[in-house]
Amino acid sequence: MSEHQKTLKIVTNLDRAAIEKRIEALRTVAQASGLSDVAALLEGCAGAPRAQLEQKIRDAQKAASGVAGQAELKAQLELVELNLPNL
Repeated sequence: MSEHQKTLKIVTNLDRAAIEKRIEALRTVAQASGLSDVAALLEGCAGAPRAQLEQKIRDAQKAASGVAGQAELKAQLELVELNLPNL
């Protein structure tokens, strides 16, 4: 196994501010990783309704799913998705 696997701490009690902060950080990571399509999907999340955020996260997950080497990004998107019911 050539890639180091990190354990993801599952946090399911994030509030809106924390969720939006994570989404912005993920957008920055995606942009830095050359995943401009994923980054574009994560734009405009601040203050967005829950349904819109859910769709943006699902679309970003689909876009990232075919990209090798982005396990951390994919895991963080899943973590955000798990917290969306808190909105």
